[in-house]
Amino acid sequence: MSEIPKDHPRYASLITREKIVEGVELGITSQQGLVAQGRGECFDYLTGEQTTASALLAEKVSVAMLLLAERPVLSVNGNAAALVPDSLVKLSEVTGAPLEVNLFHRSEERVNRIINHLKGHGASEVMGSKADARLELPHSRAIVDSEGIYNADVVLVPLEDGDRCQALVDMGKSVITIDLNPLSRTSRTANVTIVDNVVRAVDNMIDLFSELKELDEAELRKMVGDYDNSRTLSDAVQQMIRKLEELSDT
Repeated sequence: MSEIPKDHPRYASLITREKIVEGVELGITSQQGLVAQGRGECFDYLTGEQTTASALLAEKVSVAMLLLAERPVLSVNGNAAALVPDSLVKLSEVTGAPLEVNLFHRSEERVNRIINHLKGHGASEVMGSKADARLELPHSRAIVDSEGIYNADVVLVPLEDGDRCQALVDMGKSVITIDLNPLSRTSRTANVTIVDNVVRAVDNMIDLFSELKELDEAELRKMVGDYDNSRTLSDAVQQMIRKLEELSDT
């Protein structure tokens, strides 16, 4: 990884880019993931590179859903594994939701590299290599573990693609996604969309767990029941409009 001075005005962003590049070099992130990262960074500019109030609410509701779930699973792709491996392992530990590798550009070698990468960051067990079930999809994202994503009731899918999100919803699963683009198919298909950078969102969810684990089931269910994802998406778009207007006035 390149040496980047901590006082650089784009330090956080540059570190994130370096992690993605390193992920490609390690064989855990696809080259297409570089493009996806750049697209997400564009939307992050428009949210002011911060967790908005509506994103924080979505993160809070997501933690409540994971706490209420009987069979929660955290899906991991190459970008997520490169960017936030420690945080994903920690979120898995505190919520009891196992990790499962699921990839569009899938190879057994790459799946095993990501599993070993996550274990190197403290994960005791990572699913995804069993690959004994399929979703109704015409590509490799269909390949899942029967005891993991296939049988889950709540799935967190950071940095997701829209057709798998739709397939999971069609199976009756509750889907949480982390997606900086509020206009994407994934954002508009998921039950809860966290319009935030994954490097902030997962850590926020870990912090929120300490608060929400003290609530009883009725309080958690009310929180989830009162949530309106369309409002979250609308708030995110309005935030971006305000940012553009602010920039246009300078």
